[in-house]
Amino acid sequence: MLPDEPVLRVEDLHLRFHGIQAIAGAGLTLSPREILGIIGPNGAGKTSLLNCINGFYRPQRGRILFRDRDVTHLPPHTRAALGIARTFQNIALYPGMTVLNNIMTGRVIHMHAGVLSCGMYTGSAVREHVAHRAIVEEIIDFLEIEDVRSHLVADLPYGIQKKVELGRALALDPKVLVLDEPMAGMSMDEKADMARYVLELKEVRAIPIVLVEHDMGVVMDLCDRLVVMDYGKKIAEGPPPQIQQHPDVIRAYLGETGPLPVA
Repeated sequence: MLPDEPVLRVEDLHLRFHGIQAIAGAGLTLSPREILGIIGPNGAGKTSLLNCINGFYRPQRGRILFRDRDVTHLPPHTRAALGIARTFQNIALYPGMTVLNNIMTGRVIHMHAGVLSCGMYTGSAVREHVAHRAIVEEIIDFLEIEDVRSHLVADLPYGIQKKVELGRALALDPKVLVLDEPMAGMSMDEKADMARYVLELKEVRAIPIVLVEHDMGVVMDLCDRLVVMDYGKKIAEGPPPQIQQHPDVIRAYLGETGPLPVA
């Protein structure tokens, strides 16, 4: 794979549920060090597309290429091991576990110690646990949630839970990060924090990101390029200023002419 080649390609994807066409020939590419936004009205097929990328849904037609490897028919855990990490529109954490342990679950896919050494917690299992714990502690520091590392997730505010879910995704050592409405339900201050983390992941850690988000102000500020979907189809693609003025996008959102609102 050449340095400038897309890390992710989705080609001519079709997904149908009992006669309902969720995705109709959609495609996209994700370049290294890019934040690609996917936007569209409710029911446009955005989350369905993400579910195809990380393997929760199997498309009837089309291909998904990750780092030049066809992953279309691979299960979610295999894609995660390859480096496709995902957060969810609805928080999918373990509420009865601590923040630390929730994020540690993201490291399980990288653990290699045998059953015996794990059961006795000796030798390689101890060394491996220490190494994985160090990675998780670094993620906790990055997300600025040190003071709640030992708290049960169920006892934490919604905005903190969103950070924990991002932390678990980062624990997978992602080569691509897929974020499904990471700022939904957050306050303005919490959104600003999350936006800062997302930008740092792209700029400093060089992780390409696919972002679905309904806050158009956030999308326009964060994303390098946008793909717009409506009724399962891609209706536009380009940089945010161009998309904001695109007539098909305006009609999909507003049904009338005029610039797409970003506030």
